[in-house]
Amino acid sequence: MAEISTHEEAIKTVNDLIKDVEVAMLTTITDGKAVSRPMQTQEAEFDGELWFLTLKDTAKYLEIIANPSVNLAYAGKSYVSISGTAEFSEDLERKKEYWNPIFEKMLETTYDDPNVVLIKVTADTAEYWESGNKLKAVKQFAKKLTNNERAGDDEEMNETVKFNN
Repeated sequence: MAEISTHEEAIKTVNDLIKDVEVAMLTTITDGKAVSRPMQTQEAEFDGELWFLTLKDTAKYLEIIANPSVNLAYAGKSYVSISGTAEFSEDLERKKEYWNPIFEKMLETTYDDPNVVLIKVTADTAEYWESGNKLKAVKQFAKKLTNNERAGDDEEMNETVKFNN
């Protein structure tokens, strides 16, 4: 795999890997425990930030206020884990832009409800595993299981990119 050398290349790589994944698992920390829940991915190009809609009267809202460090996990043709910092936005125009009839049914409200809030996650790092060579992946997994061996550095199938230098 070619080394990612610029911030723009890192953004493009992650965008290409997650653009068709409709749901991400958002992990927050509460009482020292990781808690994950599915979040609808917005139809916006990844530029180092990810946006989600939620309600203020939820556990995740309180968890993010207490500890804004979060992780997002995407599973599709590839697997992507994005670590970052979450913050809230009341931007009414952006809420309207991301709103769709599914949210109205799921959240039982409208985008201009003061209880609706945006979560903005600014990515720090992304780790990804491309699933292009499934046979190699299966062989490596089987080797680990049967021989109790760990894959060497030359066999690693994942890459990590940092967004904040």
